Amino acid sequence: MTDFPSHDLDSAPEGSKPLLENGQKAFGRLPGLHKVMAESPQLLEGYQVLHRLFTETAFDAEEKTVVWQTINVEHECHYCVPAHTGIAKMMKVDDAITQALRDETPLPTAKLEALRTFTLRMLRGRGHVNEAEMQAFFDAGYDHRAVLDVILGLAQKVMSNYTNHVAETPLDAPVQPLAWERRGAPLAV
Repeated sequence: MTDFPSHDLDSAPEGSKPLLENGQKAFGRLPGLHKVMAESPQLLEGYQVLHRLFTETAFDAEEKTVVWQTINVEHECHYCVPAHTGIAKMMKVDDAITQALRDETPLPTAKLEALRTFTLRMLRGRGHVNEAEMQAFFDAGYDHRAVLDVILGLAQKVMSNYTNHVAETPLDAPVQPLAWERRGAPLAV
């Protein structure tokens, strides 16, 4: 792979400097993903805006984690699975949920499992879900807004997962103990 620049506050393009400062304030350090995205101020800003908007959805911390990690695992993102494992810990999400997402094993509730299944079907179907799949999601307690919020989560994660794939972003030191790789076949839904 071509070496992608990894910027700091001094080397970043002018348009990225305030965005990197935002990331440093939010995380207490500069995440490697932000350092790589800084090469394109527009990508970094878009990612940060989508991240903020997704955190403002009606999903609770567990549901946000399910959407994020379902996409990260499906995309086999070596960087985002550990990063969101750490984020889930900060959000006080039960470790059993995080482990089930990482291992692609059953989640503890039918509602969370329905969210994972729907997110996977949206992702794998590139937005095409059939009436029965949509109804199963609604029957699990979700609504039209939740459908659209899953799409928002997908947009955000495509930006980060794809960036990490092409840039081979190194894991940040705090999440290195949470490293991940898929151990079996993708989850069947």
